[in-house]
Amino acid sequence: MIHKKLQSNLPVVLLIDGLFFTMAWYGAFWLRFNFQIPESNQGLITRSIAFVVPVNVLAFYFYDLYRGMWRYTSLNDLANIIKATTISSMIIFLAIYFSHGFMNFARSALIIDWFLVIFLTAGYRVGMRLYFGLIKGDEIAHNPIRQLFLKNGKGKSDASRLVIIGAGDCGEMIYREIRDNASLKYKVVGFLDKDVKKHGRQIHGIPILGSPDNIPMIATEMRVDEFLIAIPSATSDQMRNIVLQCKESGIAHKTVPGMGELIDGRVTVQAIREVQYRDLIGREVVNLEEARIGEYLENARVLVTGAGGSIGSELCRQICRFKPETLMLFERAESQLYDIDLELKSNFPYVKMIPVLADIRDRQQLKMAFEANRPQVIFHAAAYKHVPLIETHPWKGVRNNIVGTRNLVETANTFKVNRFVFVSTDKAVRPTNVMGSTKRVAELVVQGQNNCNASQTKFMTVRFGNVIGSIGSVIPLFKKQIAAGGPVTVTHPEMTRYFMTIPEAAQLILQAGSMGDGSEIFILDMGTPIKIVDMARDLISFSGLEPDRDIKIEFIGLRPGEKLYEELITEGEGIVPTSHEKIMVLKGQNCDQDVLNKKIDELRELAYEQDGEGIRKLLKEIVPEYTPTSH
Repeated sequence: MIHKKLQSNLPVVLLIDGLFFTMAWYGAFWLRFNFQIPESNQGLITRSIAFVVPVNVLAFYFYDLYRGMWRYTSLNDLANIIKATTISSMIIFLAIYFSHGFMNFARSALIIDWFLVIFLTAGYRVGMRLYFGLIKGDEIAHNPIRQLFLKNGKGKSDASRLVIIGAGDCGEMIYREIRDNASLKYKVVGFLDKDVKKHGRQIHGIPILGSPDNIPMIATEMRVDEFLIAIPSATSDQMRNIVLQCKESGIAHKTVPGMGELIDGRVTVQAIREVQYRDLIGREVVNLEEARIGEYLENARVLVTGAGGSIGSELCRQICRFKPETLMLFERAESQLYDIDLELKSNFPYVKMIPVLADIRDRQQLKMAFEANRPQVIFHAAAYKHVPLIETHPWKGVRNNIVGTRNLVETANTFKVNRFVFVSTDKAVRPTNVMGSTKRVAELVVQGQNNCNASQTKFMTVRFGNVIGSIGSVIPLFKKQIAAGGPVTVTHPEMTRYFMTIPEAAQLILQAGSMGDGSEIFILDMGTPIKIVDMARDLISFSGLEPDRDIKIEFIGLRPGEKLYEELITEGEGIVPTSHEKIMVLKGQNCDQDVLNKKIDELRELAYEQDGEGIRKLLKEIVPEYTPTSH
């Protein structure tokens, strides 16, 4: 419909511009000769108009000035008008020079014509924008001119009074989108910024009122209805301080996503969301070596297992930034596969998505998927991860985490995949549970491929801790318990865990994948471990309640397979820094793949028999540091 409408309006637009080009050409000579054009020039001026108008039209067409909508004329359009007019003037100058040599021709008229073309064409387009904004009340109705003439300058009379926290590029972009979209019921009354040099200045006529440290006072003085935190690069401490100030003021507050969540780096009003707990502990920006990542992902055929899970789905989103040729979404859960496929096709139409409803435990399904799509890069994120459930169903952990991983590794070798990145966990370090020990065995399978010269594929492992908001994370459980009025259950007052956000984890996995030559275990810098009880108290406070008064905290004891502290490095592993500040690498260990495979075959048989005790005993043989807890 839009294309047809543009086609139907094009003759009118060309007629108007043609008239402007003609007026500018004749007007230039009238002005040059004080409205009395000599007869010696009149013939040339009239004859040349048949050349001047088409040249200008073609120049405007070349710079896409007939594709945009005049009601949305911008500075970019003005720049294109200047470029197009300059090009057409140069062509006209050269044509006249080579055909007439400027005999009986006023060269200064060309300069005047250049100014007049810009003035008339740009002026008309700006006039159309003002018309739609001022008279028609179109989508740019909330502009300064409309405010000046209508509603005593108030604009959006029913709008909420909004203060934007952050007077940088993000805040300015959000303001312009609010201003230019009449459907957004906000009236921006001010900005706040920690930079004192900005205080007292204005952005598009909106004052910068002061610092976020004065939020309660400014909320009262400006009768603020809502605050918007528009600082995507804010650190966790900065976010925590701003949120605390907003809570003290009693005013509703929202935020834009952190840089790690902005897949394309752009901030829009649609991205605005409620402040979440992850904003308070994980908004640090991850600096990626994008050129290095692009070298192995751009135009590649990529496969992600567990593509519908929390880590797998975010990996898919981040991978799409680097424009792979195809992205295979390998997932056994039908609904999760449907959801991520639909999302990615909508947001990344330039990437060919291949949803594969299959299971890594089925070698035939793997073979058929690889034959049909020939992946070059694999990210293996599919796994069972719930410690208590796998502790009571150890055979499930063996079949999925160990046998499934080995199936995928062998298939990757058969089809000569270039790069294989295995997503592991800190629970594989000195494991005390079946889940962690199965992931450690899977690490040995992956790690041994290059150490034992078994493959030309570059196999590597990425090991990290808990991920905020992932499936199985403690935070959703705490939120449900708080919403139900408590109590919030914590296993032990000294229990600590490492945490990072899902986008941060996915980005660092991609980064680590670009760095490996084979057999490495990459360790992600998880920062400082957090006490689970402190997290529970923070979440209660974040919900506007007081810990131990409004919501009780109960300690229920360690669950089967759990330990108080998680580690990222086990004894005997030598850690080495890498070129990336947040990634370390462990030296590989030699192994006997034949012995390991025989043990895995035994584990597989025990899993089919659902022999939990036999599984634990054999896991202990394979992973000597595995220390089972009571179950």
